[in-house]
Amino acid sequence: MKYIDIRSDTVTQPTDAMRQAMFDAVVGDDVYDEDTTVKELERKAAELTGKEAALFVPSGTFGNQLALFTHCNRGDEVILGEDCHIVVHEVGASSVIAGVQLRTVSSRKGVLDPCEVKSRIRSGKEDIHYPSTGLVCLENAHSNGRVIPLEIMKEIYEAAHEKSIPVHLDGARLFNASEYLKVSPCEVTKYADSVMFCLSKGLCAPVGSILASTKDFIAVAKKKRKLMGGGLRQAGFLAAAGIVALDSMRGELKKDHENAYFMAQRLSDLKNVSVNIEDVHINMVFFKINLPLNPAEVVEHFLMKGIKINPPENGVYRFVTNYWVSREDVNFIVDTLSSFLSSRR
Repeated sequence: MKYIDIRSDTVTQPTDAMRQAMFDAVVGDDVYDEDTTVKELERKAAELTGKEAALFVPSGTFGNQLALFTHCNRGDEVILGEDCHIVVHEVGASSVIAGVQLRTVSSRKGVLDPCEVKSRIRSGKEDIHYPSTGLVCLENAHSNGRVIPLEIMKEIYEAAHEKSIPVHLDGARLFNASEYLKVSPCEVTKYADSVMFCLSKGLCAPVGSILASTKDFIAVAKKKRKLMGGGLRQAGFLAAAGIVALDSMRGELKKDHENAYFMAQRLSDLKNVSVNIEDVHINMVFFKINLPLNPAEVVEHFLMKGIKINPPENGVYRFVTNYWVSREDVNFIVDTLSSFLSSRR
């Protein structure tokens, strides 16, 4: 049975073009720096983000944690939003890998107050009890589905640099952010010293993410990638799909955004469903069902109809559109929920 899968945009299957590129890929041992396909992917990634160099890594979490590991000394403090992916969904890896502590600031739907960020920066020199701030992290697009204004990024970047603190951007869905803002990716990444973005979120590549920064930073990160177990061998088979993702799939994100907004509009018409349409910036729709339901029953009902969804998190459901979800699929998804709710009244 073929399912409509709206659990995430990480569930996508590679396109036929990707499968052919993987089959035809010229590969070598990347630990020996001999995989020309990986090199080409990294060159393209660096160019797109306006950085000097890039590094292919297995996942987004790997890329973010490698950035912390490379930027920071053990015991440093990292300033970032209380609801960002690094804090909420990366398994506390920063304490295990980089040996840093996270100092969170309040977030207004993913937007941080530049003044609050600036006030949290400390050198560690003014008092022997204080740790030093090693890094500030931003996230855009945010994992709550919203895109952060570039003016906010600019203010935080400048405040951090006044104190000689680098900024890392978790740009897992960087291209969704640039599509929403109608700017090139490098217009977003110019307010960060390093950036991670995913090839396997929305772009249909089966595996992989990118960490981009200066040549010196990437040289250090490459050795630390090996330490973390990320030194891959004939990785060009995977990088080939990533090249297709960058060359051909970024333009498809506009459709995903449009389908998500259409879904949000239709869901908002349903009784006992609450959707904040203003929060639908990219391909994610968050909503609540204002009825006493067993989440497991909701998930099972959708599965019986050929639709895969996640259970709610803190009472909130998330539906994510992607390349393999059509407008017709969206209508079927909403109709499925509508009929389920009607049967429970």
